Amino acid sequence: MKQVIDFVKQVYQKVMNDDIMGLAAQLSYFFLLSLFPLLIFLLTLVGYLPIEEQRVLGLIADYAPAQIMDLINTNISELLNQQHGGLLSIGIIGTLWSASNAIKALTKAFNKGYEVVEDRSFIVSRLIAIAMTIGMVLVLCIALLLPVFGRVIGEYIFSFFGLSEGFITVWEGLRWLVSSIIFYIVFLTLYKIAPNVRIYFRNAIWGALFATISWQVVSLGFSFYVNNMGNFSATYGSLGAFIVLMIWLYISGIVIMTGGVINAVIKENKQK
Repeated sequence: MKQVIDFVKQVYQKVMNDDIMGLAAQLSYFFLLSLFPLLIFLLTLVGYLPIEEQRVLGLIADYAPAQIMDLINTNISELLNQQHGGLLSIGIIGTLWSASNAIKALTKAFNKGYEVVEDRSFIVSRLIAIAMTIGMVLVLCIALLLPVFGRVIGEYIFSFFGLSEGFITVWEGLRWLVSSIIFYIVFLTLYKIAPNVRIYFRNAIWGALFATISWQVVSLGFSFYVNNMGNFSATYGSLGAFIVLMIWLYISGIVIMTGGVINAVIKENKQK
């Protein structure tokens, strides 16, 4: 128990020393810049795939407060029903550039955690950020397609045993598990590749596990608070939804960066 308490103290001290709170505020700005280009790209791309609008938006609605969903629906939901090739190409450029800035901000925070200097060239670091952005887009597409094809395949297999109704119940329960696995893969890859230091996957599992669980718990908790107790519209008026979105992105940045700090502390303790 003492080791756990000491470890928590180490993580907390490193979070304070590395100014994770300040970096999370910076990261939330880049998250905001990359959020809508990413959604525009995904929602336009989905127009070419056998995916329903509600299933796409449901992936976000599971974790985001209702006010954020209203903001998203108001601005981009109609894009799902329009197949604009030009908009898709613009979305690709905007997504790659904006999201790569967010990855670079994360890289800066992780490098501080590992106490290393970014000595990779601008081109190399930017290419790495873009490659990770493309990878995350692919993972998100897979996450959207799995419920569609997984359910069809599962219902087909279970129909041979007369258990189609039972499978639907089981599948709805597995939906959260599938989402958690997808998030875990994204975080694990991020913690492995982003820092300017050699990290093995086994040294990134605990930070990824913390980020996966904590982000979902914190997002659901924040969503419950906003939907049931917080009245941001009364304080900020029409900007209420935007303020909620910024707070959610800020909290997400803290969780993701803390996961990287956990990996850095574990690596530091092993070296000692």
